[in-house]
Amino acid sequence: MSAVHHHHHHDELSAHHRGDSSYTHRARAAGGRTLTVAVALTLGFAFVELVAGLWSGSLALLADAGHMATDSASLLFALIANIIARRPVSERHSFGLARVEVIAAFVNALFMVAVVLWIAIEAFNRINAPVPVQGLAVIGVGSVGLLVNVLVAWTLSRERDNVNIRAAFIHVLGDLLGSVAAILAGTIIYFGGPLIADPVLSLLVAGLIVRSTYGVLKETTFVLLDSVPTGVDYGAVGATLAKLPGIVSVHDLHVWSMVPGKAALSAHVLVDDIERWPAILQQARQALNRDFKIDHITLQPEWLRREPGVISIRKSE
Repeated sequence: MSAVHHHHHHDELSAHHRGDSSYTHRARAAGGRTLTVAVALTLGFAFVELVAGLWSGSLALLADAGHMATDSASLLFALIANIIARRPVSERHSFGLARVEVIAAFVNALFMVAVVLWIAIEAFNRINAPVPVQGLAVIGVGSVGLLVNVLVAWTLSRERDNVNIRAAFIHVLGDLLGSVAAILAGTIIYFGGPLIADPVLSLLVAGLIVRSTYGVLKETTFVLLDSVPTGVDYGAVGATLAKLPGIVSVHDLHVWSMVPGKAALSAHVLVDDIERWPAILQQARQALNRDFKIDHITLQPEWLRREPGVISIRKSE
């Protein structure tokens, strides 16, 4: 029997990177075109809102520009991931380059924390000393922004099979609320309402940014630290393995996220009969995938070697 017993479950990896999967490649290409259109629309209008906000004096428009910039960055990261997913693994990058998306999202989240701090400081300053705002301009630009967000959301809704696009779609729904807040601020001011409506509603948009940014920052930090994936109980994983027929004990157990949504596991397992290892391995793979959605599995078997008068633990080499 071979001394080395490893199992890497690469079904999904193969589907992503084999050249014979023309359907997958076409689907990704279509998703890439959808994301390109969404990035162009969202980022382009974020720049328009930035200029309009500076001209009109509206902090709500500037805040919404920041929110749209955040989401356009999220769309851009999804586009990058879409492009990278078409590239095969290499000798240099045996896991592929999917973590580029995680690093970029982490850096973007840090940048948006600074944007939120600026919005909050400026908003409180304007509450104490209100600044004149061109209400009609805010209404006009906010209304166009609302239409842009509706168009982007409709574009993304047509690609429901791509998890990155579904995540981006959720961000764009947040943009819709930002545009509504800007329109509301402009309307209140145009009809003679208090000027503090603008900074107060800008704080609402900043809150939307904080919510989405916190989620991205938390998720990417956990991935970069090789933490146990959210929703996976580390103790339960070990217990599940240990309870399988033929496994005596489990040690050196590691569970981590390769990228969001793709978990990996490695462990040493002591088995009572090495001859049954292929069946034990298959059972372990099925249980881990079924109960914890772990699809990249490496198990190192160890077994008891019995000799006259001697019982020792042997490892595969």
